[in-house]
Amino acid sequence: MYEIENVLRDYAWGSTTAIASLLGRPESGRPEAELWIGAHPDSPSVAHLPEDGTRSPLDSLIASDPEHFLGADSVAAFGPRLPFLAKVLAAAQPLSLQVHPSLEQAREGFARENAAGVDPHAPHRNYKDDNHKPEMIFTLTPFEALCGFRPAAETRVILQHIADAFPGPAQVPALLQALLEDLTASDEGAGLRRAFERLITGGQGVSEETALVVAALVSGASLEPFQAELGTVISLNEKYPGDPGVLISLLLNRISLKPGEAVYLPAGNVHAYLHGLGVEVMASSDNVLRGGLTPKHIDVPELLKTIDFHPVAVPMLTAETSVLDQELFRPPFGEFQLQRIELGPDSGPVPLAQAGAAVVIVVAGAVYLDSPKGDLELEQGGSAFIAAAEAPVNVHRVAGSTGQALAFAVTTGL
Repeated sequence: MYEIENVLRDYAWGSTTAIASLLGRPESGRPEAELWIGAHPDSPSVAHLPEDGTRSPLDSLIASDPEHFLGADSVAAFGPRLPFLAKVLAAAQPLSLQVHPSLEQAREGFARENAAGVDPHAPHRNYKDDNHKPEMIFTLTPFEALCGFRPAAETRVILQHIADAFPGPAQVPALLQALLEDLTASDEGAGLRRAFERLITGGQGVSEETALVVAALVSGASLEPFQAELGTVISLNEKYPGDPGVLISLLLNRISLKPGEAVYLPAGNVHAYLHGLGVEVMASSDNVLRGGLTPKHIDVPELLKTIDFHPVAVPMLTAETSVLDQELFRPPFGEFQLQRIELGPDSGPVPLAQAGAAVVIVVAGAVYLDSPKGDLELEQGGSAFIAAAEAPVNVHRVAGSTGQALAFAVTTGL
């Protein structure tokens, strides 16, 4: 087992307080958006090597003996790299609207951009690696998000509510009327695609008519019974005035998650996290195609090839609960699963649900990890990488510590 140090990303949308508070350390004074826990080559965790007191990037350590660190099954399924990446994510402001490619799209796009000589760090590059990026998030606070297309008929009701806020039919913006027409299509997916494409390609016209819609909403129109959806339009427009993502948000499920809930996001699902703190887990990739609410590059043709335009129910993820009353979240992706481990004063050891390599992060109290090959104590904010060869591992609450101990463990879903 190796104690690890993790890389903090200070994107502008991050909270200045949430991650520091969760991990029990001083605030840095700048936005703290994501803590990366894993071996992604862009920001690998750094392992402390107890045998000689040196340090090694985790991707380099794994590359020295992949089967030892990852296990033969993981190497056979995903290659000689850690297949998952864990993050602590803290959104104080909305993230960009985005979608992740399938594995086939990622491989093809990465090879195509390499063949074209696109610089790996170019701002217009779409594919940073050859992997897909299915993901899930477990919420630690109330969490607001947009997630996948809602049924077109439900969106029509919301759009008609906005149209009714104008003095008469002649004053209703032409864009709003066109979206209502798009969403009457007998082929629901085709109608959603037309509406999305109209907004993402509309340029200045969309910007001007978005301003008219927002002006109608803030001029005293009733937001009920769509307070969350229409309030989101208003708040997004304050930060990104006229951006196509402002009205695209109305095509998507607007969700409010309670602490302890989880959702998973497959390839093609358009989504945006709006506010909240959570533990995010994904396949180890940084491939993101953006669709609005960002000053960054948007490749509209590639985006439209990647999106799944079928309406979906919110993909909630229900935990499996073990006999030890610990929660295991298993999304339908082989690369990862998430275990939530809570230990009280009377709790016995909890077996780590380990399949291959694992990472552990402690967010409350103190625990120690015990395997036949050694043990490691972690306090709040501490984290560890556990090689496949070290299984089985038990998680104990440190004797004499106060309060509950809470840790999260990520391993493959094989």
